[in-house]
Amino acid sequence: MFLTNQDMVELVDWRRKLHRFPELSREEVQTARMVQAFLASSGADWIITDLGGHGVAAVFDGEEPGPTVMVRAELDGLPIEEISSSLHRSSVPGKAHLCGHDGHMAILAALARGLGRQRPRTGRAVLLFQPAEEDGSGAAAVVADPRFSEIQPDFAFALHNLPGMPAGKVALAEEPVNCASRGMRIALSGKTAHASMPEFGVSPANAVAKLLLALTTLGGGSTQDENFAMVTVTHAKLGKAAFGIAPGHAEIWATLRTLTDAGMDDLRARAEQLVADATKGTDLGVEIAYDDIFHHCENAPEAVAHLRRALKHRTVKQTHIRLP
Repeated sequence: MFLTNQDMVELVDWRRKLHRFPELSREEVQTARMVQAFLASSGADWIITDLGGHGVAAVFDGEEPGPTVMVRAELDGLPIEEISSSLHRSSVPGKAHLCGHDGHMAILAALARGLGRQRPRTGRAVLLFQPAEEDGSGAAAVVADPRFSEIQPDFAFALHNLPGMPAGKVALAEEPVNCASRGMRIALSGKTAHASMPEFGVSPANAVAKLLLALTTLGGGSTQDENFAMVTVTHAKLGKAAFGIAPGHAEIWATLRTLTDAGMDDLRARAEQLVADATKGTDLGVEIAYDDIFHHCENAPEAVAHLRRALKHRTVKQTHIRLP
């Protein structure tokens, strides 16, 4: 083990500081500076800053030529209020590290400290602190940055904490491991009317009632099934908060998930057909838009095999899992 007790104390303190000051996607200025400050004493051969936005990459050269291995963490937090009595809870209203990215950064920081003391024998190691993971834009921005070609990896590894997983156990999966996901926004436009004369308006209320129930019926199976699908209604809004006005506008937000991108094409078509069916014969205007689009993540079998061998060598218990 290349970490001392003092290292662990410092890493815990650093992680808690990250947790207190979360920043959202594409806003991670101070987070990136904290990462840079920590890496400055790690012994990295060079550090790239502002990569694909606010990304940071630390490079540790090996003693002999060989492959480039990249390990990735994320910088951004979530737009969620943290309700906690913890002393290191978020100090930023409406923002929090509730997806574990502060922990992921601490893991890479620990690895940086270890690599500074025990250099790779061959090749080089790259530790990437990626910006804007939560909104889906960061990975593409990093790859599109011309400087990424200088650290192009032969293998790229990432990890994610998994609440409920026993300590000392690791989940691995070949091929699809993280589902395809996208946010679907359905906007229905009609015409308001006085609540005493709703027949003079065009209300989306009936269509909303149908869709709130129908959309969730599109799901089925578990993440271990090839035909897995899930639709979760996350937000709905109908008319004004008033008793005297029959509504003329509504919105429904839903998250669509499937195991693969091909499955997403089918689920999206079925969801859009439900919208068409629910508004058929009405005078409602319909607009459908998609946000937070994530393609499914597929692990390379060769990379997984490397991890399995390493875990076996360290006698770490393994299990198979796919994540939604």
